[in-house]
Amino acid sequence: MNEHEWQEVIGTIGIFVLLTAVIITVLCQVAVTWRAKARLARESEYRALAESAIAGQQAVERRLEEIGRHVTELSSRTDSIERILKDVE
Repeated sequence: MNEHEWQEVIGTIGIFVLLTAVIITVLCQVAVTWRAKARLARESEYRALAESAIAGQQAVERRLEEIGRHVTELSSRTDSIERILKDVE
């Protein structure tokens, strides 16, 4: 092989290495972008789940407060009934 043929071989190998590096870099960037989009979608789903859980907890709190008011009201009614029964005896 003469000097010109070696230059062609080295140039071909260099272009092959360069193309391989570019392809690997592009694939890595695509993978990073895909993972970032998946992470954002997952975080969005978690956020929606957390918001629905908070809404559910607030509904339960309101219901418990309502039940507490009813218990207090029933307790006062029971006390008044006990007083009336004591007065009747």
